[in-house]
This record gives sequence, C-alpha cells and structure tokens, in this order.
Amino acid sequence: MPKGSEELTNARKEEIVNACATLYETMGFKEITIRDIGKKTSFTRTSIYYYFQTKEEIFLALLQREHECWAADLEEMIQQEASLPLEVFADQLGRTLEKRGRMLKLMSMNLYDMEGNSRIENLVAFKKAYAAALHTIERCLEKFFPTMSAGDIQEFLYAFFPFLFGVYPYTSHTEKQKRAMELANIPHMDYSIHEITKSFVTKMLKSFSV
Repeated sequence: MPKGSEELTNARKEEIVNACATLYETMGFKEITIRDIGKKTSFTRTSIYYYFQTKEEIFLALLQREHECWAADLEEMIQQEASLPLEVFADQLGRTLEKRGRMLKLMSMNLYDMEGNSRIENLVAFKKAYAAALHTIERCLEKFFPTMSAGDIQEFLYAFFPFLFGVYPYTSHTEKQKRAMELANIPHMDYSIHEITKSFVTKMLKSFSV
C-alpha cells in the first residue's frame, strides 16, 4: 500500500473509480449503487464516503479521468506530427474518440445527474479537465489549420463540443431501439464513433484545408 496520506488517498480514489468503470461496462448508471462499487474494492463500503459522498461524484471522477486521457492522446498527436492533412487529422481525431466510448456515453446520458449531485469542488475539478480537453483541440486547430482565425476556431469549438453529446446515441443502439425505428419507418444506419466524427470534422474544416 502506498505510503503517505496523499498517496493513499489518490490510490483509493483510483481504485473506487476503477471499480465504477468495471461495473459500468455491464450495468446501467441507475442500477449501480455505492454498495456495488464497494464490493469491487479492497476496503469497506463505508470507507468510500471518506473520498466520495455520492455515487454521482464517483462517476464524475470517472468522466474527469476520461477527459484527461482524451486530452493526453490529443497532446501526443500535437507533439508527434509536424503537420496533418485534413483527412488524416479527421481520421486521427475520430480514433481518439473511438477509445473514449465511456466518456461519450456518460456525457450524453448522465451528465446532469453527476453534476447536480456532486460537491462544488468535484465539479470544478471536472470542469478543469473538460476545459483542458477543449484547449487541446484549440491547439490542434492552431497547429494543423494555420489559416483559421480565432473566430473560426471558436465557431468550430461551439459546434464540435455540442456534437460530442450526440455521438453515443447515434452510434449505439439497443435491439429494442432498432426495432422501434423499424416499426416507425425510420431508416437505420450503422455508424461507428470514428466514422461519424471523421465525417463531421471533415465537413467542418473543409474550407481550411491547405
């Protein structure tokens, strides 16, 4: 076990968040309880309350981590590539999001619950991670699309980040949803996270492609 209270606190928080992530793979947000999460950790369920007061705070910490991981992938792209044609940039950006299906699912389905039932300090920590991801996208645009003005970049960001909230619902359908669309005569198209993101980004940035 790590030495020192700060290391111990961080290690236990990480264990709790990992347990939550594991459960979320097979269970819904509303189904999962702190008791369920506690059963997946190496310490007592009541100990969780020293680190998180609600299950929403745990999920918010998970979403924060997802944004941090996404920003790290974007930063790696910035550092490794001197320049990128539009098609390659859109492809790579789509692939960074394809790895973040959990992030997109939480954003589209449970964000208001997580934010509403979390303490302000937890919410601020998440917002900082969200802002860091947004800023990293901004830096990508500045580097790979130098003809974009500050206003152009802001327009892209105002379109792209709201777009992210709809990616999961458009790329992940249950069999029940598919059947309902069929009965309602709604055409069903299977798109991956990568495909729908690449298409959107390509269209948005086409006029700035060198």
